[in-house]
Amino acid sequence: MKHILFVCHGNICRSPMAEFVMKQLVREAGLSDEISVASKALHRDELGSDTHRGTREVLRAHGITFTKRSATLMTAIDYSAYDCIIGMDTENMRDLDRLTGGDPQHKVHRLLSYIGEERDVADPWYTGNFEVTYRDVDAGCRALLRTLTENK
Repeated sequence: MKHILFVCHGNICRSPMAEFVMKQLVREAGLSDEISVASKALHRDELGSDTHRGTREVLRAHGITFTKRSATLMTAIDYSAYDCIIGMDTENMRDLDRLTGGDPQHKVHRLLSYIGEERDVADPWYTGNFEVTYRDVDAGCRALLRTLTENK
């Protein structure tokens, strides 16, 4: 079983969006017994909060199933529990580098690197544009799933 963890600043916008998109893609591919997906925060700002309303609205608009949840914090222990840890932006990558001690097992990647781009997934908390974020998240998750299934 491959264990995938998506992270962002507060775990209410981008990382839960990626979690729910990826879970749906995994289900549709018939790989739920082979790939597990979760998301966590890198900062404490939103701990305990449910997925942001804007994220829920864009997921609903694209037919992506989601559930009520609470933002939780990634800890150093999570590094050993997950096979692949996916950050959304430059700040996340710096936080992950610090938290994982420099990523000695090379598990940490930026989501859009899977589509060949080294740019950030824009944070809709600041932009207000959840649709643009969704397009990036969807493209990144589809490419990540292709990478995981090609390397089985």
